[in-house]
Amino acid sequence: MTIKPIRNDADLKAAFARLEMIFQAPEGSAEADEMEILVTLIEAYENRHYPIGPADPIEAIKFRMDQQGLAAKDLEIYIGSSGRVSEVLNRKRPLSLRMIKRLHDGLKIPYESLLSHAA
Repeated sequence: MTIKPIRNDADLKAAFARLEMIFQAPEGSAEADEMEILVTLIEAYENRHYPIGPADPIEAIKFRMDQQGLAAKDLEIYIGSSGRVSEVLNRKRPLSLRMIKRLHDGLKIPYESLLSHAA
């Protein structure tokens, strides 16, 4: 097993190619150990060079609605009246802290996503 740091995209591509070759390695084997190390190196490189920020709050809400088959009316218990829900979903009204807490508690939307664009 020859492991080296991932310093550029060419190294990343090579690491992925090797990972693909050993991905089904039996647990406890040298290849399985190599796979774990490669996954750690790949994650570290990608997190440093290709970070993914938190989701836009409204997109996070819409995503959860889609996942759970919810309609705008179903958000009224978290946001308020149908008019207020419409304003929030159309980005005409910002989320209040109370709305954010209710959406987090009720729909399990991460605070990080709901607060990502807060001033």
